[in-house]
Amino acid sequence: MRRQPNQPPHRRTTALRPHALSWAVCLLLAPAFASAQTADAPANDDSTADDLDTIVITATAGGKSKLRTSVSTSSITPDTIERSAPRSTAEIFRNIPGIRSESTGGEGNANIAVRGLPVASGGAKFLQLQEDGLPVLEFGDIAFGNADIFLRNDWSIDRIEAVRGGSASTFASNSPGGVINFISNTGEQQGGAVGLTTGLDYGSNRVDFRYGMPFGDGWRFHVAGFYRQGDGVRDAGYTAEKGGQLKANLTKDFENGYARFYFKRLDDRAIGYLPVPTRATGSNGSPNLGAIEGFDPARDTLQSRYFLTDIGLDGNNNGRSTDIADGMHPDSTVVGAEAEYRFGDGWKINGKFRYADSSGRFVGQFPAEVGSAAAIAPTIGGAGATLRYSNGPNAGQAYTGTVVRTHLFNTTLNDLGNYANDLKLTRSFGVGDGGNLDLSAGYYASRQNIDMDWVWNSYLQELRGNGNSALIDVYSAANVNLSDNGLYAYGVPFWGNCCTRSYNAKYEIGAPYLSMAFSLGKLDIDASVRRDSGDASGNYAGAVQVANVDVDGDGTISGPELSVSQINNAGASPVDYDWGYTSYSVGANYLISDDLAGFARISRGGRANADRLLFGVVQPDGSVRAQDAVDLVDQYEAGLKWRRDGFSLFATAFFAETEEQNFELTSQRFFDRVYEARGIELEASLRFNEFFLNGGLTWTDAEISKDDISPANEGNTPRRQADVVYQLTGGYAATNWTLGANIIGTGDAYAQDNNQLVMPGYTQVNLFADYRFAENWVVGLNVNNLFDAFGITEAEEGSIVTNTQNVIRARSIPGRTASLSVRYEF
Repeated sequence: MRRQPNQPPHRRTTALRPHALSWAVCLLLAPAFASAQTADAPANDDSTADDLDTIVITATAGGKSKLRTSVSTSSITPDTIERSAPRSTAEIFRNIPGIRSESTGGEGNANIAVRGLPVASGGAKFLQLQEDGLPVLEFGDIAFGNADIFLRNDWSIDRIEAVRGGSASTFASNSPGGVINFISNTGEQQGGAVGLTTGLDYGSNRVDFRYGMPFGDGWRFHVAGFYRQGDGVRDAGYTAEKGGQLKANLTKDFENGYARFYFKRLDDRAIGYLPVPTRATGSNGSPNLGAIEGFDPARDTLQSRYFLTDIGLDGNNNGRSTDIADGMHPDSTVVGAEAEYRFGDGWKINGKFRYADSSGRFVGQFPAEVGSAAAIAPTIGGAGATLRYSNGPNAGQAYTGTVVRTHLFNTTLNDLGNYANDLKLTRSFGVGDGGNLDLSAGYYASRQNIDMDWVWNSYLQELRGNGNSALIDVYSAANVNLSDNGLYAYGVPFWGNCCTRSYNAKYEIGAPYLSMAFSLGKLDIDASVRRDSGDASGNYAGAVQVANVDVDGDGTISGPELSVSQINNAGASPVDYDWGYTSYSVGANYLISDDLAGFARISRGGRANADRLLFGVVQPDGSVRAQDAVDLVDQYEAGLKWRRDGFSLFATAFFAETEEQNFELTSQRFFDRVYEARGIELEASLRFNEFFLNGGLTWTDAEISKDDISPANEGNTPRRQADVVYQLTGGYAATNWTLGANIIGTGDAYAQDNNQLVMPGYTQVNLFADYRFAENWVVGLNVNNLFDAFGITEAEEGSIVTNTQNVIRARSIPGRTASLSVRYEF
């Protein structure tokens, strides 16, 4: 699907909302304040988010400062991370201008978008998450295997670099929207720390540590990690988070280069938060959202102490038992190496390699339907059916309240292992009077395995919070129990038994690339081109219904065992196709003065589609149409970078046209669309003595310009895309204490592409404070969502009935939580 030449695009007018305009005015008026003062950065503030002299190494032609690059970049240091009071890795990304991070899924499973590029289904399709310059996973939107599930924030980080748009399309595969790169501390300075963080109003305890140092003859190392255990920010009624991570690296510096080896071990179990029932009254354009009696979506979850085990089948149709407390459970071992050697006469070679052995599980409760007992019971047990408590303190008693038809997303990640190798040769030349020309040629190779089994079951449970939701059994009119401990079906018949699946696919990529970077006087020009070629192979199998299967092995056939969804391994279909696309990026930056620069860039990039093409787009012979295999993104951007005394401002105007092939699980829909997005991205910083202020604001006007499957959506705003998102962090950093606040906000957005139900905008305020009470001791306080704001980031429903109490299924930001930490440095 492509928009035809000369076809007039659909347009909609968008007004900048008053509260967003006020933020923009604050950012733009700050220079007047800065110019009237003598500004000095706080001595103990190492934030580089606003420093235009910072050298950028991620997804660029290399080695230039922010002021002299023609891309939009941000850097986040550990201090900046701590001040944002994050409760998950994805919450850190909310502090990057241009990034829309729907971080309400817990420690992973976030939806991450950049500059209006769509999140039609989930994950981070057009954005790549990296560790030390190579991808965590090759594809950021693998179903139930989003890249952020395998990424953790800890004290191993030196900084996080983010590049939006621009050259990301040519310096990384499958990342036309940008790259977020976690760069490790490599032990250049001796020192370490041990810290303990505990939840004050929620159950969580976490230990972090780090230590690194040079130790002679060019050697240095760094090691860091964490271990945590607790209930999480919502009350599940059991230990919902348990596990940790260890990272280490060893570097040898030579006269003409270096060699580095690194290791990561991640084994962490964290609860995955899915949409939950949420009250909705008022109208589509102005809804009132909040708690239902006995259930608060800001603090409660459908996970429960009474719902901890799932009995069913595995990918080979053999019996298995799952501990639901596994939640999102990444199990990953990573080894890697990086080396650089400078031959002399301007020649340099750099190589990076990463191998990850990754597997795990994703298990969580999804509310397929919410309704009264009287309405749902007959759909399972026929006329006259009733419900009773299956367990809990009321076991055996009649149940007549609100009931949730739960589909248990039980997915085994057999193998998400991958490797990546990036080798680059560079030659630098002197040009003219002090000019420089860098020519680089490189080759990137990777393989991503996607091997997983979906074996889902259907349950009924009561709508109750505080981790106390009991399972519910269905009884026929003849008083026959049709359930097994709340389980009424092996499979998901409410969705047509769609989702008993198994697939094992391998995606191999090879990508040669060339780049040129030219500097002369005040002018910098860079250009790059990349050719990605890929091959997909493997197989996939769907569901088949089998009668009278003794799943639990008790020798009898119960109601749910009369018809069981099994994986049709004997009827597996092939995956056998290839793809190719060319990406390019050309940019220029001109240094108007020592403190002012302007830049412009044009780019094209692509994203190869992977597992979300299965079960609908892949043809019977395993092939895929060329137009379905790759989504292309065209981007244009121009901006200014300016600093004066203690103030800096980075402003970028952007436009993007994006193709999208995707599949959404919960609605069972495929997408075939073109999107357009235009907007302005602001990033600013102010320093005045001990006061500091960093902020960003992104205004986006996005639309669905073409929809081949649902033409009625053409001209509408993509779902969940707010016109304005903003972030602001400010405070006072004295010699031995810091106090401040971090603000995250979003304007209104539509819940679905039909543009009816509005998700109201919200502002979340986070508080941070620390006090160095002795030379080596620091105590800190973080409060997330200080004013207990309520806001949702997604909703399954696209409309409600006006002036009626509706129940929608939505994911909300967590309510207020506070944590206390103590750190010993040495």
